Amino acid sequence: MLGLAFKGLDADVRLLSIAGQDHKKPDFLALNPRAKAPVLIAGTTVLRDSIAILAWLDRAYPEHPLFGETADEAATIWQIAMECREYLRKGNQQLLSRAFFTDAIVPAVGSADQEKLMAEAALVHNECGYLEEILSDGRPFLAGDRPTAAEAIAFPEIRLLQRAVETRHDLMNAAGFGYPPDLYPRLASWKNRLNEMPDVEATMPPHWSESRPLAKSA
Repeated sequence: MLGLAFKGLDADVRLLSIAGQDHKKPDFLALNPRAKAPVLIAGTTVLRDSIAILAWLDRAYPEHPLFGETADEAATIWQIAMECREYLRKGNQQLLSRAFFTDAIVPAVGSADQEKLMAEAALVHNECGYLEEILSDGRPFLAGDRPTAAEAIAFPEIRLLQRAVETRHDLMNAAGFGYPPDLYPRLASWKNRLNEMPDVEATMPPHWSESRPLAKSA
């Protein structure tokens, strides 16, 4: 959806309900037997991987390229996108599964569970630091002056972190993410820059709200 937004393309978007197990129903499994989103249907073409969809969009609609115009630009974008997919996403899967799919109880100080939480958080902090460093030269986006496939992969993960801070603040504060703008100011500005794009706002889950302020950690 972000790739479509960055290119200014319209699509018939159909959202799935995890609670309703829509991704496991026969009509969706016929499109993707792996029972995972996203899936893009364009004529007789069916694509079921986010990176593959972004690459297809760039070939089918070359304007506003997601993977750059030169070999060097493509290399930079692919490297950031794949590192975020490999490391940031995996770190988030560990930390945020605790936040969103458990009771999100803050572990007792000195407990083995606290050590596990901090190890999970360290993976994500490391990747946030990586993105903060990329933005240290003042560029507005990860690979230059416009959003690219790097944003399409990285932004959802950072936005999920924001959502966790908003809704599971005590746990995220214990993990060192109490008020992320204090930790990663350039990354926070980048996130806000994307949040403010009207087409990007439309890609958010309907039940999310940008109006809710972050709690300030003590």
